[in-house]
Amino acid sequence: MGRKVRLIDVTIRDGHQCLWATRMTTAMMKEIAPKLDEAGFEAIDLVGGAVFDVCVRFLREDPWERMRILNTWVTKTPLIIHTRGQSLFTFEFFADDIVELAAERFAANGMRYHTVYDALNDIRNLEIPIRAARGHGIHVVPGLVYTHSPVHTDEYYVRKTKELMAIGVDGVFIKDPSGLLTPERIATLVPAMKKALGDLPLQLHTHCLSGLAPYVALQAVEHGVDTVHTATSTLANGASHPPTELFTRNCRRRGHEVDIDLGPIEEVAQRLQFIAEHEDKPVGKPLEYDEFHFHHQVAGGMISNLHHQLETVGLQDRIEEILEEAGRVRADLGHPIVVSPFAQYIVTQSVLNVMGQDQGRDRYSTVPDEVRLYVRGGYGEIAGKIDQNLYDRITAGAEPITERPGALVAPALGRIRKSRGPFASDDDLLLAAFYDDTQYDALKEAGAIGTDYPIMRTPLLTLVKELAERPAIKSFHISQNPT
Repeated sequence: MGRKVRLIDVTIRDGHQCLWATRMTTAMMKEIAPKLDEAGFEAIDLVGGAVFDVCVRFLREDPWERMRILNTWVTKTPLIIHTRGQSLFTFEFFADDIVELAAERFAANGMRYHTVYDALNDIRNLEIPIRAARGHGIHVVPGLVYTHSPVHTDEYYVRKTKELMAIGVDGVFIKDPSGLLTPERIATLVPAMKKALGDLPLQLHTHCLSGLAPYVALQAVEHGVDTVHTATSTLANGASHPPTELFTRNCRRRGHEVDIDLGPIEEVAQRLQFIAEHEDKPVGKPLEYDEFHFHHQVAGGMISNLHHQLETVGLQDRIEEILEEAGRVRADLGHPIVVSPFAQYIVTQSVLNVMGQDQGRDRYSTVPDEVRLYVRGGYGEIAGKIDQNLYDRITAGAEPITERPGALVAPALGRIRKSRGPFASDDDLLLAAFYDDTQYDALKEAGAIGTDYPIMRTPLLTLVKELAERPAIKSFHISQNPT
């Protein structure tokens, strides 16, 4: 029996984060956003994850201004703000007063939908962000991060779902950042979470890193998922998400109702193709299935960066050995989920272990401070067990941390106002909380966001159709760079 399936678009947030190193500017969105607004999505993902940080550090665009601009281009569909819980847009924990003010500013800048997660699924790290956002009338759907391990069972995710419901939420989404979900696991996980949620909707946010996501998303619908996160085909697949167009057609072929108008999406795909060619950026392509991915679970973009970094230390031919070690390190450390920042910590520890063994030292002879803090519980609850001998070696006798991490951070707004103010707005106050003077001043010196971008002369797909319909032309060839 067919079901009604809703979609959330991630093209202008996670899509370019995955495939264009988060370098989509606001100007590039000008012709895209209104089309997405017409298509009928439940919501459109805009800012969060790495996007906020890259806006400031590399694009020199004020992310608060981006929110305001996009709200003039997208008038029907809620825009999503996506955060890392108590860490917001970074890897560090912020004081409760900063998290609460951020929620107020999300609402003030027009964000009506909040997807929030914690990298360890420690629900304590989500309490303040969820309650603060809902207190300002924002629709809040937190995510539970999925991973493949002996301790991340269906029962584990049901327990976490119930903990979220106890806070008060508008739904829950399964966040699968490494594309580890399989059709077999979907068949048990989704019904279990749906039963726990009752009438609340369940969403799926999965990446295509294993090549399984487009089919997994279809199977998730069969087993009860209500909303699926997708990206326009140009910025889908690869490290990104299932393509909106193909997923919609596949769902309809199975008898499900998907209230999406693919006409505007096709125009978005054309525009993105033009931008990709203009900026010399890649478009998404399906990845082959690789069983090794389920061992190390490291995202493709991070592996590319690792290749480059290993070249600088003469270890470029050791990549597979380091990824093999990454799987072992993760098991040693209680199966942390391979998502930022723990993906970086696991890989760093793996490189140190391999290099140490080359020099005749034991594994974990060198341990970064971040790994020590994690092992002590400084980032939150650890899902699995850590061998006591390894724990003692890493922590060097330091006391375990059992409190909610955010509670250990002193209130900060008053101090920042006194030391770096006055500020023209609370938006600027928060920017100062997130960034030092160098980054803050550079952002302010850059001025207002520009919104002009070259206009496509003839969309590629339109050109193909026009040529195909000309009766005098029996065959034709389109170059890779049409003019």
